Amino acid sequence: MCGRFVVSQKVEDLTDVFDAEDDFADWRPNFSIAPTDVVPIVRERADRETGAFTRRVEPAVWNFHPSFMKESKRPQFNSRIETVATNGLWKGAFASGRCVVPMRGYYEWTGEPGRKVAHYLHGESDLLAAAGISTARKLDDGTWQVSTSIITREARDASGEVHDRMPVYLPLDEVDHYLDPTKLDAGGMQAMVDWLIAASDRVAPTITEYQVDPRVNNHRRIDPADPTLIDPLES
Repeated sequence: MCGRFVVSQKVEDLTDVFDAEDDFADWRPNFSIAPTDVVPIVRERADRETGAFTRRVEPAVWNFHPSFMKESKRPQFNSRIETVATNGLWKGAFASGRCVVPMRGYYEWTGEPGRKVAHYLHGESDLLAAAGISTARKLDDGTWQVSTSIITREARDASGEVHDRMPVYLPLDEVDHYLDPTKLDAGGMQAMVDWLIAASDRVAPTITEYQVDPRVNNHRRIDPADPTLIDPLES
């Protein structure tokens, strides 16, 4: 986990919930987001002229790629909470590039290849806030590209019945603490990890699952704008 997820909200829904400005006017709801797709994230960053921090919903490639990292054939779309504060690939972004990845739910699969069963996992409401990290690098054409990774943890409750990992979900009324743009030192990062574990412990029991049509297994052959992808599979 997490290899495919759903964001059914329009950008104005996200800006309302997170009290953020809209910096992703092109976003459209997507019911099958895969690694390397562009996704909405929520983060706070400083204005270049005033230095004031502003919270924005903005686009990011779901494939974490800091400027020091060479091209990789394997997308880096998940980071583990056990190492996010210590691994050299992640810790700089965890110190000063924390973000929230909004989602309605996510998919997991069980069974053997060719006979995979698709599961849809979701919360009590239509919106979940996954803890993420973000970074930016300058491309060859001179533009800047933001990329992101979702932090995962050992799965619990319904999530644990399907897969051994799950996103680190935050209570919606506690995201301000995680989005605080203050750069963390080593002690602050460990304290944040401890806080994330405790906060996500409160959300994990609310995650439930049901099976969905196996057509979602083939990302290339489905319409990601199709909301019926998350309809429960009829028995």
